[in-house]
Amino acid sequence: MQDVTDASFWALVQERGGADVYWTEYTRVHACSRPAREIVESILNNQTGRPVVVQMMGNDPEALVRTARSLEALPVAAIELNLGCPAPVVYRKCAGGGLLRDPERLDKILGRLRDTVSLPLSLKTRLGFDSETHFDTLLAIYARHRPDLVVVHARTVLQGYRLPVRYDLIRRAVERLPCPVLANGHIQEPAQALSILAQTGARGCMIGRAAIRNPWIFQQIRRVQAGLPVYYPTGREVLRYIEQLWTAYATPGHPERLQTQRVKLFMNFLGEGLGPQAEQFLYFIRRVQTRLEFFDVCRRFLEHDEPLHLVPTAGKAVEAAPSAPSAQRFCENVLTGSPAP
Repeated sequence: MQDVTDASFWALVQERGGADVYWTEYTRVHACSRPAREIVESILNNQTGRPVVVQMMGNDPEALVRTARSLEALPVAAIELNLGCPAPVVYRKCAGGGLLRDPERLDKILGRLRDTVSLPLSLKTRLGFDSETHFDTLLAIYARHRPDLVVVHARTVLQGYRLPVRYDLIRRAVERLPCPVLANGHIQEPAQALSILAQTGARGCMIGRAAIRNPWIFQQIRRVQAGLPVYYPTGREVLRYIEQLWTAYATPGHPERLQTQRVKLFMNFLGEGLGPQAEQFLYFIRRVQTRLEFFDVCRRFLEHDEPLHLVPTAGKAVEAAPSAPSAQRFCENVLTGSPAP
């Protein structure tokens, strides 16, 4: 997630149980580019003790190869080519999800990367650009180049983040690819995550926006896997998380209005999980301009000891399946090169 998944955010998630693997923001690659300084700094400052996968995004085969070689010198577990970014400014340049419209160029890029990259090679893909009609063609291209991991965001590029999510097509990817597959897309809570794993046969789940709203979600999934009750944070614990976000992202010396705007980015996600109070919280938080106003609103809604599920009202999930593959096994098998179970 651009502007979110850096070392500071990883540390906040890790403090609350932590993911098994962390992904960087994407580094933009073109003929004259170098790996983004802030992404390199995040990799070097990773304090989580967990592996990091670094993302590249571009459409120039030789520039991507050059960048991959440079990134291999860093302490990363794998190198990923992003084929899923739905931002128009990206796909109009035939990068991110835009590459799904050009299978010949995609085929060439993957061939060059597969011949060059010595670390595990990961792909993050969507189902297609404007429809899933050619998903089988994409799977055939991926299978031919034998990536070490494929993350499937089960929506099209033009669909953005709208429903529905085609989890059934993740199962198709699992069945047709010679590597582990991760399920991605609208995963909101632990019961749903385990159900999706059981439905799809995926090796694990990639969780993005829900982790901004609920950084406890990875711990919660592990507890459900272990047959334990789900731990839900109290309002005060969520308030503490927001305080830490402010410390991490509200850059001292910048105008207070801009500092507030930076942290409000996170509140747009978190506020959706406040149940009946979500609409009111978002109404007020989007209008604040100063630190004082910001925390006045946060305390008004969160200074309490009631547990919060942090799931959008419209995003209630399906029941949990009785069992699912272990995310820990995913780490051990995919990112250390051990055989899959």
